[in-house]
Amino acid sequence: MSASSASSSAPPPSRREVLARTGALGAGIAFAGSFSEIFAGTAAAQGLGRSGYGPLVPDPAGLLDLPQGFRYKVLSRAGDTLRAEGRDEGKVPGNHDGMAAFRGHRGRVHLVRNHENRHSAAAGVPTVEGLTYDPAAKGGCTAIALDGRNNVLGQRVAIAGTAVNCAGGPTPWGTWLTCEENEDKAGTNGYTKDHGFVFEVDPVDPRRTGAVPLTAMGRFQHEAIAVDPQSGIVYETEDAFDKPFGLFYRFLPERPMGGRGSLRAGGALEAMRVPGVPDLSAVDEPGASFDGVEWVPVPDPLAKQTPIRLQDFGKKGITHAQKLEGCYWGDKAVYFVSSFARSAEGSAGDHFGQVWKYEPERRRLTMVVGFGPDTDIEMPGESPDNICLAPRGGLMVCEDGNGSQHVYGLTKRGEVYAMARNRQNIGTPEKPEWGEFAGVTFSPDCGTMYVNCYTPGTTFAVTGPWNH
Repeated sequence: MSASSASSSAPPPSRREVLARTGALGAGIAFAGSFSEIFAGTAAAQGLGRSGYGPLVPDPAGLLDLPQGFRYKVLSRAGDTLRAEGRDEGKVPGNHDGMAAFRGHRGRVHLVRNHENRHSAAAGVPTVEGLTYDPAAKGGCTAIALDGRNNVLGQRVAIAGTAVNCAGGPTPWGTWLTCEENEDKAGTNGYTKDHGFVFEVDPVDPRRTGAVPLTAMGRFQHEAIAVDPQSGIVYETEDAFDKPFGLFYRFLPERPMGGRGSLRAGGALEAMRVPGVPDLSAVDEPGASFDGVEWVPVPDPLAKQTPIRLQDFGKKGITHAQKLEGCYWGDKAVYFVSSFARSAEGSAGDHFGQVWKYEPERRRLTMVVGFGPDTDIEMPGESPDNICLAPRGGLMVCEDGNGSQHVYGLTKRGEVYAMARNRQNIGTPEKPEWGEFAGVTFSPDCGTMYVNCYTPGTTFAVTGPWNH
């Protein structure tokens, strides 16, 4: 699908829309714990502008189209000055990606924002003493402090010297785990240290966490994490680009739920094995369940010689999947997403997206949603991508595909609507191109939606009648 703006004349409903609207994607379940069970409805967003908050209104400034009654504020743009506590740290880098909002004192909000910079990036996250892991790497995070009215009080480097910081996730104790979607070793692409780690970032005072890799959590192409708030187990997805593709992991910490810094105490890393299913893309029936899921110790979590996904997991092997991305916790289960699979690239099957649910207490894995090539909407690239809960239930989803780029909303009833459209053309008038959205998240009081435009790097605060 090449997304377009919502219009008053909607095309006939697609198979996906029908599934979502009839409740076939998870009727009768508590939304708070199982929002990913209707995740796939977002793929059918085109032409459904009559739901949600109404049609998008063209922005005279040419930045961000929103529904009537909503407004935006530009909080930060690539090239702005990073200044906090009276000290300049350089310029805001680009490639804005995953993000989360944290509650601060006296009504403040602290945003932590990833920068998915590779070694070839034109401008990296500025190196700051005590916050830099590898001075040769250009990725990292920046933090923005806001008052209760979304006025910027300061923005600073939160961690530097990391590589390709894509997604991650928040912890129950209020820190951000930023993930390197990269596994280059020292000496590759000019790096001076090994990469492929998770780093913890304190959103209020990054110096409390520094730039320390959580090595026990594994060295691989990390995408996202989710923490079980009861056991403290951390689930991790791997977005590996080549066959045999990535694995789904769990990390058993030595000090579960120990608070900031506790993950440094180490633990055990395991990979998921689904008996009889070496490749999740081979499963094509929504609702298919597999009991007796096994967790196999990773032979070498640091991947000193061999990437983890290529290591020897015994005669039974291990379960792989292409394009593992989002990872979320809810209703005593962890949900994770495979954005697509292509047999031409080495997968066992083809699909346009799968959402999986793992229930630890039952050791059961279920494919909640799956779209195959026989559906009537083309799903290019990694669309949809970043996702978060909306204030009144439902989801907000960032589009990462071809054509116009949107933030879409998905109601609890499965209705899809356009919430925002990026108007910043990074192409030419003859061949326009729009950067993807990323890092959608809400303030702790649910009054503001924060979202990034990946290119040109821009962070917006969107306010309006969310309770309408």
